[in-house]
Amino acid sequence: MSVTPAVLRRLMRELNELRTNPPDGIRVVVNEDNMLDVTGIVEGPEGTPYAGGYFRVRFNFTEEFPAAPPKCWFATKIFHPNVSTAGEICVNTLKKDWKSTYGIGHILVTVKCLLIYPNPESALDEEAGKLLLEDYNSYCERARLITSVHATPKVRPAEFNTPSSSETPSQPSTSATASASTSSASPTPASSSSTVVSTPAATTKGTTTTAAPTVSSKPPSTTSQPLHPSTPNTYPPTTSPSSLSPGKGASSKERHVSPSPLGTADSNVAVGVQPASGGTKAVKRAAVATGAGGEKRKKALKRL
Repeated sequence: MSVTPAVLRRLMRELNELRTNPPDGIRVVVNEDNMLDVTGIVEGPEGTPYAGGYFRVRFNFTEEFPAAPPKCWFATKIFHPNVSTAGEICVNTLKKDWKSTYGIGHILVTVKCLLIYPNPESALDEEAGKLLLEDYNSYCERARLITSVHATPKVRPAEFNTPSSSETPSQPSTSATASASTSSASPTPASSSSTVVSTPAATTKGTTTTAAPTVSSKPPSTTSQPLHPSTPNTYPPTTSPSSLSPGKGASSKERHVSPSPLGTADSNVAVGVQPASGGTKAVKRAAVATGAGGEKRKKALKRL
């Protein structure tokens, strides 16, 4: 039966999509000589008596498609309440609930759901429907037996070698991979140097003043550095008021002191002062004058 070119193009697009990105447990086979000769393969769902079986569903497209649903039937024998012994399928999607937007993939997904949830209220196979309602275990044993005999092949169909859309692993994006590798390769920058600030206190008579802070920088490398001689930790005995104000030339007005610290003996013992040469002469003159006057007094006393 022929269809319009527009319908044929639509079927070809859908069949191509089902081949490249098939739903889970569903595949399609197309006759290369006749694009309208389509067969769907439904894998028996796990947890049902149809597990392990592969059921073929045939399609027949009429001129009324897609306004009317295609003719569908089971080409594989199955024991199911909604499938007749001739393979006819009783499901609302293929009858009153059909929409023109539906296609082959939607029909096959509906058939797979029918294998999971059979509806004994609208049974085409009365024996299967009655057994399902009265004795579910007997129904499962009968359906499992028919599946193993008629629907379980020795080799899995080659069409299922193509992974489905849910089985295809998602590939990470190139940009995400590049950024991850870049972040893992770049080392964490270390601090260039660490600074230690020490503020020594200078003590004078009854007054404690704070000298300018001493800043020492440690190199970032961990290699031991040779020791360098440093100036002794000496402080001026007195501090001028100008040096107490920060940031106003305190370093330029700071007094330079002797590199050796003063000892306690030197600071507490007074040092004798040598008399000047002029003072010595004055003492000699006073002694001479005193000696001359004494002799005159002695002579005066003798005269008396």
